[in-house]
Amino acid sequence: MADEPQEALEGRTPLEAAVTPAMDELAKTGEIGLVKTIPDGMAPGSDTANLAVLGYNPREYYTGRSPLEALSIGVPMKDTDVAMRCNLVTLTEEEPYEQKRIIDHSSDEISTEDAAVLLKAVQDELESETYQFYVGTSYRHCVIKAGAAAPHMDAALEQLTPPHDHLTEVIGPYLPADEALLAMQKRSYEILSNHPINLERKARGLNPANSCWFWGAGTKPMVDSFEKKNGVKGTMISAVDLLKGIAIGAGMQVIIVEGANGGLNTNYEGKAQAAVDALLKGGADFAYVHLEAPDEMGHQGSLERKIQSIENLDQRIIRIVKEQMDASGEPYRMLVMPDHPTPIRIRTHTSDPIPYLLYDSTKTLQTEPNFYCERTAVESGIFRPEGYRLIDVLLEKPEQF
Repeated sequence: MADEPQEALEGRTPLEAAVTPAMDELAKTGEIGLVKTIPDGMAPGSDTANLAVLGYNPREYYTGRSPLEALSIGVPMKDTDVAMRCNLVTLTEEEPYEQKRIIDHSSDEISTEDAAVLLKAVQDELESETYQFYVGTSYRHCVIKAGAAAPHMDAALEQLTPPHDHLTEVIGPYLPADEALLAMQKRSYEILSNHPINLERKARGLNPANSCWFWGAGTKPMVDSFEKKNGVKGTMISAVDLLKGIAIGAGMQVIIVEGANGGLNTNYEGKAQAAVDALLKGGADFAYVHLEAPDEMGHQGSLERKIQSIENLDQRIIRIVKEQMDASGEPYRMLVMPDHPTPIRIRTHTSDPIPYLLYDSTKTLQTEPNFYCERTAVESGIFRPEGYRLIDVLLEKPEQF
């Protein structure tokens, strides 16, 4: 959700320009500030950032993105295995493979149903005792390389590059140094480019999912119990395998919301209701509602849709949660924040500090500033350099600061 001032918005960010009455109401009595979720020297991924937001120091707990996603889809990992993300991406079609460009890291947010058929075609030809493919969600899937972490992970796997970091660029410099992975990526294009599903997608004006792209390698994760660490029972509500994997590793409950897909047209109301029900009826003390849409719209470079996703968050999640929690009479605290910025200008993540809004239903004193955005977060003068400790403030453990 966090972004940069836009010339098209007369110097405002998408968050500033969005109509957000629910967040504005929270801001009247809430604390607004900046927090750094990406430790210096670490890549600005959703993996490191969401670990931090959940209270886990990425320097201690991060072992790679894909192993966390593997947890969420039930992939059996040995200590010697390496998990990799397998995106189904859209590449240009005319050039030799090394000279192609990345058009879309998500293949127009392909459905899980279509992606499963395409991945099965790849799996039938490329799977072996060393490489196993697993279906995830939408364009996000998993490959396990058996024994690749014995005694340590190969440097070539550590250097695999996220496709969303190189949109519109020629792919040659970013292809795997590992010869087997490179051969599989090339062969996947041959398998997928003329697959009936992709021919149909092109006929409908959609981007074909015409190549696998491997990245995010890592080893089996070890995440401490969320409840033991924080003294509260936690629930995760997300359509993204990474978030569900973190939650499973942390022993949190994972709620699957029908129609939640990680895109702009997700089931916002279903996520909001799931959070309220978990807190008021399900015995949970803490609900983590993760919305992928602002991030995806940043990757797509769509200013209009990014603003729409923020307004959807405001009215179709935050407003519903606030109204129902208020009606219950239960005191509660709410933390609103991105995990990292995804600026439209560069269409990928950055490590910049992000704005947060902390609301306490028991506090009625008007505060300044009372408008939540990047600018007011800077002007507040509040900066928290260790993002993984912000959850202690949410859970009223300020002695940690």
